[in-house]
Amino acid sequence: EILYLSRLSKLQVLIGLAALLIAALVYVVDRAPDETYFIYSTSANISLYNTLPNIFGPMGNSLPAFIHVFAFALITAGVISRGKRDWLIICLSWFLVDAAFEFGQKYSVWTVKYIPGLFAGIPVLENTKAFFLRGTFDVYDLVAMAIGAITAYAVLTATMKWRYTS
Repeated sequence: EILYLSRLSKLQVLIGLAALLIAALVYVVDRAPDETYFIYSTSANISLYNTLPNIFGPMGNSLPAFIHVFAFALITAGVISRGKRDWLIICLSWFLVDAAFEFGQKYSVWTVKYIPGLFAGIPVLENTKAFFLRGTFDVYDLVAMAIGAITAYAVLTATMKWRYTS
């Protein structure tokens, strides 16, 4: 059974990582470079915005919200890999974390008061205040997050069945 869990873990982690690559593509192709931290903070020009057509269309607005919950739930479950009860907790937890960040954008003035000053100058964390102040609350992102959590649970269950029957 340990071998079974090990193989299952790899599959789930790989699906999660593949999903993150799709999310990165949204930011590289469909978003302006000055709106995306990992693009404007690098010295290399990796943006393809206005170079390639917008490949995700309107779906690209909330696709990263879906993928973040979906991918990190799969990756977390792939590492922990204990079964349906844990998967439910993992999926719900990632939904709640992402929803908290989304509501943090809605109540940004209040949220930034609680961000420690020591974040300034630390890569990635230095963007925390800007994330909340420049970000926009979107109810469709919340819906996408919920669908991401549900889809992650379904994929976790399906990959368990697929591994078990093969």
